[in-house]
Amino acid sequence: MNNSKEEILAACAAMCKNTLIETLGIEFIDVTDETVVARMPVNSTVHQPDGVLHGGASVALAESVGSMASVLFMKGQEVSIRGIEISANHVKSVSEGYVYAKAKILHKGRTIQLWSIPIVNEKDELISMVKLTTITLKK
Repeated sequence: MNNSKEEILAACAAMCKNTLIETLGIEFIDVTDETVVARMPVNSTVHQPDGVLHGGASVALAESVGSMASVLFMKGQEVSIRGIEISANHVKSVSEGYVYAKAKILHKGRTIQLWSIPIVNEKDELISMVKLTTITLKK
């Protein structure tokens, strides 16, 4: 990556203005050559009716971080990234604080990418384990 981590994270934030990512309060907080990390606040805006994190919000977090990772790892190529398959196992509930999603590439093809995205709470306990497949399309 040619830009500084701060510049990359600022660009991620700018791309997310007026999107679901911003609506859910998702923030990109770390990026390396191998991973992208985002966090999401857990509060009533992402709760299901019984007061715990909605699985759909977890999946939205995971797809957001995995898709952003695909965008970043394509290194400025003129492409569109789309999630084409996602699966999630929700193993623990959480009702407050933050959850953190860390996308790590399992397969980095020119067209298809496969991501492993564990979501953990502030104690680093696994909340959900997500697998995301993205496709890179030429613009």
